[in-house]
Amino acid sequence: MHGTVYWTELMTSDVEKAKAFYGEIMGWTYSTMPMPEGEYTLIHREGMEGPAGGMMACPAGDTGPSDHWFTYFSVDDVDASVAAATEAGGTVLRPPFDVPGVGRIAIVKDLTGGVSGWMTPAPMG
Repeated sequence: MHGTVYWTELMTSDVEKAKAFYGEIMGWTYSTMPMPEGEYTLIHREGMEGPAGGMMACPAGDTGPSDHWFTYFSVDDVDASVAAATEAGGTVLRPPFDVPGVGRIAIVKDLTGGVSGWMTPAPMG
């Protein structure tokens, strides 16, 4: 649904330590999937259908913020939404790109400097 939080993920310097912390406090369990850059950890919560989010190691040489949570918002059309954001004075940090089986994603900075991912999810099924 357009404008809603779709996904959240933790970029961390220590995935195992984060998994232990959140597993103990939040009751999360995990599964992993391979990625070109390494493993991606899916977060699961009892009673929820599908994963609740993800976590991954900060990429080597990453100059972005240290360990942090990142939010992705669902948009009906990522290309049109990015064009509207630019027109409104926002900044596109990463133009729309496709992730097979996941969706089309862009990284946008708003007028206050807040950064988020915008995505048009791939069709389910």
